[in-house]
Amino acid sequence: MFVQWLLPVLWALSAEADFFQFDSISNVSTYYFNYIYCNIWEGECQPNQDDATQQVPTRDLWAGFPQDYISLLHQWYCSVGQCCDSGDCRITNNITGLAWDLQTKLHGQHLAQSVVLKAIQGFINNPESNKPLTLSFHGWSGTGKNFVARIIADNLYRDGVKSECVRLFIAPFHFPHARLVDTYKGQLREAIRDMVLRCPQTLFIFDEAEKLHPGLIDAIKPYMDHYDNVDGVSYRTAIFLFLSNIGGATINDVALDFWHSGQNREDIGMEDLEHRLRAETIESHGGFAQSELMSGHLIDFFVPFLPLEYRHVKLCARDAYAARGLETDEATLDEVAKAMLYVPKEERLFSAQGCKSIPQRINFFLP
Repeated sequence: MFVQWLLPVLWALSAEADFFQFDSISNVSTYYFNYIYCNIWEGECQPNQDDATQQVPTRDLWAGFPQDYISLLHQWYCSVGQCCDSGDCRITNNITGLAWDLQTKLHGQHLAQSVVLKAIQGFINNPESNKPLTLSFHGWSGTGKNFVARIIADNLYRDGVKSECVRLFIAPFHFPHARLVDTYKGQLREAIRDMVLRCPQTLFIFDEAEKLHPGLIDAIKPYMDHYDNVDGVSYRTAIFLFLSNIGGATINDVALDFWHSGQNREDIGMEDLEHRLRAETIESHGGFAQSELMSGHLIDFFVPFLPLEYRHVKLCARDAYAARGLETDEATLDEVAKAMLYVPKEERLFSAQGCKSIPQRINFFLP
C-alpha cells in the first residue's frame, strides 16, 4: 500500500520540469512577479525570501500524472482525509459567503458589491448559460479589484486562489515580451484548455489587463464567445475576470460631480457609469481594449470601483489591525488614514492610494 501511494509522488518529482511553462519564457521578471504574487495576491511565500525560487505554477501538478496514479492517490487521500460523496470537492460555490464577504469586507463599493454578486449568483444558478461569464473590473489602483477577485475565488473554491481550478495571469509578468506574443498565444490557449478539461468550473483572472499585448486576448476570444464547444471542449462554465485601471478617470469624475452637487455617493448608479466606462474602454490603448472582446460585446458586466473616501480608508485600517489580532482606537485609525495621499489634496476627498498600502502604513504606528 505504501508503494502504491508513493508512486504518484515520485512521478511528480520526475515531472518537475513541466510545472512552469510560462516561467521558462518570462524568467527575466520572475523576481518581480513573485514579489507581486506574495504581496498583492498573498501567495504561499516564505518571509523575507529574496530569491526567485517561489514561483506560481501555470501548469497544474496533476497534468503529468497517468490517470491510474491519480486514482490511487485519490483513494489514499480519502482513506485519511475528507472526500465528497458527489460532485467536485474543489468547488464550493458558497453564494451566501460571497454576499457576506462583499458586504462586510469590501468598503465604499456599493456598485461592485451589487453587480458582482448578481452576476456570479445568476451564472452559478444557470447551468444552461450560453457563454462563459466575463467581468471587467475598472478603477484606480487600491480600490479593491484584486481584493474582490480573491473574495470570489475564496467563496467559489475550497482553496481560493490556490485552487487548481483557479488560474492567475499578471500581464507584464507572464507576458512581458512583445516579440513572443505568438508563443504566448499558444501557451495561453493550452493552459486554459487543459484546466477546463480538468475542472468542471474554472476561474481565470487577468490582472493589469490594460498591459496585455495586442492580439493576445483574441487568441482565446472563442473561449468566451457563444459557442457550444471549441474543438470539442465546452467553456460555458468558465469565469473570466479582467482587472485594469482603464476608466479610472471617468469613474473619479462622476464621483466628484456627485460630491460637488451635494448628492450621496451611494446614489451613484450603474446608469451613471456603465455607458461612459464602456466607451472609454473601447477608445483606450492596449491589447485588452482593442481586442475582439470589446468589438464583439463579449464583456457581460463592466464593474466600476469608486475612489475611496477618508472614512473608507479608516475601515480598511481597522480591518488591517484586526487581521493582525491587534486592538486599536479611533485616534490611531485617524493617524493611519491621515498618512495617505488624497485628491483633491486641499479637500482630502479621495484616497489616491486606496487601501492597498494600509498594511504597510500601520507598521509605522505599531509600538
